[in-house]
Amino acid sequence: MDNRFIDIIQLIKQSQANAIRAVNAELINLYWNIGEYISRKIEQSEWGDSVVTELAKYIQQNEPDLKGFSNKNIWRMKQFYEAYKDFPKLSTLLREISWSHNLAIFSRCKTIEEREFYLKFSKQENYSFRELERQISASLFERIMIGNSKFSTTLSESNHDFSNAFKDSYVFEFLSLPEKHSESDLQDGLVKQMKNFILELGKDFLFIGEEYRLQVGYSDFYIDLLFYHRGLQCLVAFELKTDKFKPEHLGQLNFYLEALDRDVKKQNENPSIGILLCKDKDTEVVEYALSRSLSPTMVSEYKTQLPDKKLLQKKLHELFGGDEEKNRDITI
Repeated sequence: MDNRFIDIIQLIKQSQANAIRAVNAELINLYWNIGEYISRKIEQSEWGDSVVTELAKYIQQNEPDLKGFSNKNIWRMKQFYEAYKDFPKLSTLLREISWSHNLAIFSRCKTIEEREFYLKFSKQENYSFRELERQISASLFERIMIGNSKFSTTLSESNHDFSNAFKDSYVFEFLSLPEKHSESDLQDGLVKQMKNFILELGKDFLFIGEEYRLQVGYSDFYIDLLFYHRGLQCLVAFELKTDKFKPEHLGQLNFYLEALDRDVKKQNENPSIGILLCKDKDTEVVEYALSRSLSPTMVSEYKTQLPDKKLLQKKLHELFGGDEEKNRDITI
């Protein structure tokens, strides 16, 4: 492409994106206003429940070119309004994602906290509809709310907030791995399914390579998976273990981080971070092991099947209680 015209192309694309956002916001406004009108008419006993069916038929007969106003969709507009009418602070978010995204969130999420979480995440991560559906199925909200990630002393005392960059547990159901599998099976599967892996990690992660070679002295060492995190501006080394966490696992990871910081990290980048990804872990053992670790590390576990959403919701309720959960502010 002729470099003289790149700026013009960017202006065109930006204008097109702005137009799409404006159209989407106006569509959400329309659905909200229709939902509000119908809800109030029914609440004031001016209309009965059957009016929605009558309205859908009227539109189909008299305005056949108008699409998206089926009986089912008009009911969703009413439900959409009623789901958020008491939460004006979410008004802007609702209009920044598509109607299909909104449908998935308010129909599948039962609490306002969960809905707010996915509204924010959808906007922040720019999820496609399929990606959003997968995150809801993978109970991302419950896992992050329950998550008790243990960071090493160095990581905990840094000025960065790592609570949203890393998870206490990761779900790799897309690998279809058997219960018994090797580290090479896990590593190969994650590399082949990198798009899904990045979705689970978070879109700020950029993949650098597998079996990343480090040369120290006359010896070669290999990091299972190496990433770069755009937000934290640092290298992130993942070491994979298909067994339960053992304190000695940290020694190898700490060595890799030292080598990365001495020989790979650039001057403007922050110290490298290490993630030990195990099939299982004892939280108390992890806490003891990390309390004396001088390297910025954390230990997470992975699952090869989607978690039981109902069990996670029960645990969330037990941890925070109904009243406390309602007052929690969802920050991303």
